[in-house]
Amino acid sequence: MKTALITGATGQDSSYLMEFLLDKGYRVFGLIRPTSTPSTSRIAHLLDQITLIRGDVGDLASLVRAVEAAQPDEVYNLAAMSFVPDSWSQPEKAIDIVAGGVGRMLEALRMVKPKARFYQASSSEMFGKVLETPQRETTPFNPQSPYGVAKCAGHRLVDVYRRSYDMFACSGILFNHESPRRGLEFVTRKITRAAAMIKAGKQDRLALGNLDAKRDWGFAGDYVRAMWMMLQQDTPDDFVIATGETHTVREFCEAAFARVGLDYRNHVEIDPAFYRPAEVDILLGDPSKAKEILGWEPEVKFEALVNMMVDAEQV
Repeated sequence: MKTALITGATGQDSSYLMEFLLDKGYRVFGLIRPTSTPSTSRIAHLLDQITLIRGDVGDLASLVRAVEAAQPDEVYNLAAMSFVPDSWSQPEKAIDIVAGGVGRMLEALRMVKPKARFYQASSSEMFGKVLETPQRETTPFNPQSPYGVAKCAGHRLVDVYRRSYDMFACSGILFNHESPRRGLEFVTRKITRAAAMIKAGKQDRLALGNLDAKRDWGFAGDYVRAMWMMLQQDTPDDFVIATGETHTVREFCEAAFARVGLDYRNHVEIDPAFYRPAEVDILLGDPSKAKEILGWEPEVKFEALVNMMVDAEQV
């Protein structure tokens, strides 16, 4: 029986990854921050099958203790300040957690369990104002937010530890991936929630920012499968994980409201407050390498993803 340690245990991706690994027969440990009332709603159905360890990616000593307790074969570092706009209001925290957390987790592994395999959740936000389209593993990074800068630093640290200490460490450059478990602060969930609420007569309008921003949206459940596949390879490597298709926020609105029989144009309004200080206009990933080497392909298409999210809303 293999053992996995997952940081950021209460997040969207962690919940799907835990389900996936449990189905594979893994013993699963989840790292949660030492708060008095941790929010475990996404993993509530799994609490009797997993072991939670209190620790913080901002504290090396707690990570060392977590690795000593779990003795993992695989570590999935999913802890981060995941909502990009927050990094503008708390840039120092973004750098410390998103970048520094990677270094601390790698150092804890080097000290305690250097043969464990390590997965880092890198991000398409590293490409920022893109220098080529589509974006692939060789595309230069050009981040447009403190979050993107921090993710770049974490990504480079993985490469440094891989080369310097011969550790099995790899990064998945994941493009936007959504699900019904997405936080309400994210634009996709804001849209699907509003569509359901407006249909139910409990909300009138939805205010959004840039409707013309283009993103490569996939299903989180598909993407955690790619994470696992990376750690099963003979040698560590980095991979872009994406659908290879791009859609605008406007198209997402159109599909979500159509699912409940509404025209988004009658309900969505533009609010400049939701524009970023530096906009990222388009993100489109090229998953060719993942398809060729890992044998990975996304199973849930765009329309099915939107429908899934709208249908899951409880209003």
